[in-house]
Amino acid sequence: MSWEKCIVESDKTLGDVIYTLNATGLKIVLLVDKSSKFIGSITDGDIRRGLLRGLTLQDSVMPIVNLNPVISTPNEDVASVKNKMLSGKIYQIPVIKDGYVINLHQWDSLFDPVILKNVMVVMAGGLGTRLMPHTKNCPKPMLQVAGKPILEHILEGALKSGFRRFIISVNYLGEMIEDYFGSGVKWGAEITYLRELSQLGTAGSLSLINEIIDEPFLVCNGDVLSDIQYREMLNFHRVNKADATMAVTQYEWQNPYGVVKTNGIDIIGLEEKPVMRSHVNAGVYILEPHTLGLLPKNTYCDMPTLFEEIRNRRLRNIAYAIHEPWLDIGRSSDLDVAKLMKN
Repeated sequence: MSWEKCIVESDKTLGDVIYTLNATGLKIVLLVDKSSKFIGSITDGDIRRGLLRGLTLQDSVMPIVNLNPVISTPNEDVASVKNKMLSGKIYQIPVIKDGYVINLHQWDSLFDPVILKNVMVVMAGGLGTRLMPHTKNCPKPMLQVAGKPILEHILEGALKSGFRRFIISVNYLGEMIEDYFGSGVKWGAEITYLRELSQLGTAGSLSLINEIIDEPFLVCNGDVLSDIQYREMLNFHRVNKADATMAVTQYEWQNPYGVVKTNGIDIIGLEEKPVMRSHVNAGVYILEPHTLGLLPKNTYCDMPTLFEEIRNRRLRNIAYAIHEPWLDIGRSSDLDVAKLMKN
């Protein structure tokens, strides 16, 4: 993707910028004025913080623009640029000449790909009841989307982020998952399995992990399709010194009725079909290894309950706002949406 495609004018909305960010995959947007002069940058992290502050897709991007980003000059040597990236944990640095953007240094072009030591756990043991009859003879994570199982899309996304070690938790028709993925060698991965003898929820099977986990690990529901940048989420978790991080996505719905605000019998306001917004659980998490000690062995537990226990222990759990395409495949209609998403 040409770096020029990440340049946008300053009159764009947050929704416009998110579209550009996702379309280019460059993790940065460069803002310019009407005369193409450089104003500042907006990174993936800037957008996530803005969403958590309550900005909507229709809002101006100006409140989240970094007006003084780290920049480079045309004559700066590569060693100096790489040092800036390493010291500041910066993944993109625009090259500015006479106030105009003439190039963009990118981490992936200057450094070799990093293979992560972190483990990814995929919860793939659910019954998929709401997807019957599709799941009568097929576990939900193995349902086909664009010619391959949902679970394969999840693994491929994680592989692109540098994950190589996977643990898949299986129960319902789990042998189909194990037969398809095996040890993971076909994908250049290492896959082991947790075998639930009963339904343990979205967190309970973590208590079955026997291998040593000494780094933050990622947990993902086996029915979630997304373009989440897992490595970015992992960095966010580490920078914020969290014990647990939950990916959240903004959900909007419109009240079909006009809302009447009252004080006693007096009408004090009217709002016609207001749009309500909230952040919802996106089914992707990062946990510190010590949180495994909070789970009773081989006992049902869902992830919200685990997060509540972490909070009760006065440990830090945080939200990671995602803006990437995301879909929880829970109903038959979601399968049709998923196919459009991946085609």
